[in-house]
Amino acid sequence: MHSDSRHPPHHGGDEHTDENEYAGPSKSSRKREMEALQDLGRQLVELSTERLRKVPLPENLYEAIRAAQGFKMEARRRQLQYIGKLMRNVDPAPIQAQLDVFNGNSAAEVARQHRLERLRADYLEDEKVLTTIADTWPGADLQHLRNLRRNALKEREQGKPPKAFRELFRVLRDLEAQASGSEAPDEASDPDREEDEE
Repeated sequence: MHSDSRHPPHHGGDEHTDENEYAGPSKSSRKREMEALQDLGRQLVELSTERLRKVPLPENLYEAIRAAQGFKMEARRRQLQYIGKLMRNVDPAPIQAQLDVFNGNSAAEVARQHRLERLRADYLEDEKVLTTIADTWPGADLQHLRNLRRNALKEREQGKPPKAFRELFRVLRDLEAQASGSEAPDEASDPDREEDEE
């Protein structure tokens, strides 16, 4: 009873609540969005200058990122907050798409890796696949590829760490990157990276 007098019922309160419900994103979702943009900004700051140039960015955001790359500690933290604010005015999708390409996460990159892994597996099974490789990439060092195949098969037989096996993938990946004029992804995107020697 007493509490009712302090909080009188609102007539038509339900309608009022419904209106406010769609007034915009909640404080916590805005905070999450801001943190995501700051994280995206942080990834941009960590890029090399060459890669940064390939990301579709407005001039003021590009300059802010370049400035942050020269800052340390507190100044860098403040600059990252500023970058996060600037990023509210840009569409993050194309930026994320380019970062995914650099990191080897794009659908096209994943498909390419699978194709190269299949080619490597086929080559290990049958040396005649070298003819296909030579036709696809005329500049390939066939002797080096033969050696890698022989060593990879030996490693597999002897249960050794797959050093030549991984190197074979890298050589194929580099050949394809050179042929397409694109940049090979980071070592981090090598699907065999976790198989490193103990």
